[in-house]
Amino acid sequence: MSFNKEKLLSLKPDAHLSYVEGESEETLTDIFEEILQNGVHGFCFSLYEDGQKPGDIISEAQVRRRMEILKPHTRWIRSFSCTEGNEFIPKIAKEMGIKTLVGAWLGKDDEINQREIAGLLQLAKEGYVDIAAVGNEVLYRNDLTEDELLAFMTKVKAEIPNIPVGYVDAYYEFTKCPRITEACDVILCNCYPFWEGYSFENSLDCMQQMYEQAKTASKGKQVIITETGWPSQGENVEGAVPDHKSARDYFINAQLWASNEAIPMFYFASFDESWKTGAEGTVGAYWGIWDKHEKMKF
Repeated sequence: MSFNKEKLLSLKPDAHLSYVEGESEETLTDIFEEILQNGVHGFCFSLYEDGQKPGDIISEAQVRRRMEILKPHTRWIRSFSCTEGNEFIPKIAKEMGIKTLVGAWLGKDDEINQREIAGLLQLAKEGYVDIAAVGNEVLYRNDLTEDELLAFMTKVKAEIPNIPVGYVDAYYEFTKCPRITEACDVILCNCYPFWEGYSFENSLDCMQQMYEQAKTASKGKQVIITETGWPSQGENVEGAVPDHKSARDYFINAQLWASNEAIPMFYFASFDESWKTGAEGTVGAYWGIWDKHEKMKF
């Protein structure tokens, strides 16, 4: 069976809020392949190979190799840092005609924070940034106060006034932190039914509710889903079970829903990354659509 884009977008979820309910394995394989052939809105760029981790310096050649794999399948790339080789991501993306959501990684170390902000501003002024993200989940991690984060956002907005600036965090933080929401030009929210322990059967409904909460908090600003995904292996989180089929089918559900509703969405992740087991357990290594050897998993 083959699907074209119009056919894909005409598919409607059934009463279980799932596009995949009742479809054969052959059909689901075809739908998955067709979605990738048509291209998704965005992927989160996975930088690290086996044996590498944040803090390692990554080569331009490594970034280019992975970008070549993603190029036919995405219109946007999201990066998480502007140092240690991450600065190659938006440069190579732009060279390949891919738009960029570029993030400065902020944490508790002010020296690192200053380097990240400087790197983001330099990339933006050189024309490599379509949307700038000042920090990723720093409020969730309690790495910065709201005032500290606002100071960084104010600086970036003042220096690159013609580029939309936002902050990335879990969807509910934009309800909890109205000053941060007000400072954002665009709302950049992460939506993870898996980490909140929802079963796959309830996951699409859950993500829709997460998005709606962020949309309500935004007061009319554009809302972009900057991360969502489902792992293919690892430990359960309450009712959320990581397995091969659920990972593939969550991707299908998420992409078809976002396309039907015209919601920009960056999928997490592009490639499996082994280093993430340190923070997330075994499940952390299996979020990619491609495996750690850069082979398509589904």
